[in-house]
Amino acid sequence: MSTPAVLPHVDAVQAALEDAGLTVYLGGAPTASSWSPPELYVVLYPEPGAAVRESLADERTDFTTTFQITCVGGSMERALWAADKARSALSAPLAVAGRTTWRPEDLGGPPVQRDDDTNPPSWFVPVQYRLMSMPA
Repeated sequence: MSTPAVLPHVDAVQAALEDAGLTVYLGGAPTASSWSPPELYVVLYPEPGAAVRESLADERTDFTTTFQITCVGGSMERALWAADKARSALSAPLAVAGRTTWRPEDLGGPPVQRDDDTNPPSWFVPVQYRLMSMPA
């Protein structure tokens, strides 16, 4: 058996969010001066995860990771709407080739915050999830 890889899991999360009609950026929003933010978007911050033992035989084929999506909107309501849309998109097991995934576990996050460093100001709310998979 091969060691599980993180990128197919990241791709599955991004695909689920995009299939829900959300604009997704990986690791941060663009910073070019010519970039104009959409009314709302989400930023996906993955971590590398960990291959974990499936049994006492120490075969590390199971996988667990956490990731954060930061939902950004032009108003508090838009940021919360993006969080609801993302939550709905991540409510079913994700499709990762050769793997069986559990439904992502919603770990919650802090309250919505206003970002006055953007012009115009925006609102954002980070939400964390745990994702686990095993060989299919």
